[in-house]
Amino acid sequence: MQMKDNDLTDSKKASSQLAEKKLTSENVFDGKLLNVFLDEVELPDKTTSTREWIKHPGASAVVPVFEDGTIMLLKQFRYPPRKTFIEVPAGKIDPGESAISTAERELLEESGVTCKHLEKAGSFYPAIGYADEIIHIYVAWGLSVQGKNEDDDEFVINHRIRFSEALRMIETGEIDDGKTICSLLHASLWWKRNHPFEIDLE
Repeated sequence: MQMKDNDLTDSKKASSQLAEKKLTSENVFDGKLLNVFLDEVELPDKTTSTREWIKHPGASAVVPVFEDGTIMLLKQFRYPPRKTFIEVPAGKIDPGESAISTAERELLEESGVTCKHLEKAGSFYPAIGYADEIIHIYVAWGLSVQGKNEDDDEFVINHRIRFSEALRMIETGEIDDGKTICSLLHASLWWKRNHPFEIDLE
């Protein structure tokens, strides 16, 4: 099989050749959670185009792992798709807050769980076509179940299941929230590499 010239391109050189240059930027919507911008950009071939995009503060997601191999997930109704989802505890990063502090706060607020250990398992961009949001993924263990501290407009039901079952639910489509899929997969890979204690992931 003959290899094409662009199969082994230098990644830094390729990135510079593809970069778009911002010429103007207009904040067309300033909301509580999101800011929407309309930018004019110069493309690599020197022509111009427009880009509509959302500025997001970023978020943290947590996979809390109990010693019996179960994890704490949540059931929550999401208005845009009009559907109840099974999710990992997660939330946006508040001003002046670190990603790990957000993970600790959301774990307690949404699931009523605290942890002795919290390690970063990865990160990902969930919506690169229209937003700059990045979600930081953490694995938590040494867990203790406390009381919840939900927001007044937040209605969440705890859903504790085996980690291995959650991974199977990705395959069956029962778990179809993007951040939860990415978080569970990142966390399972992290656990296989580091295994703070033995659990069944198969």
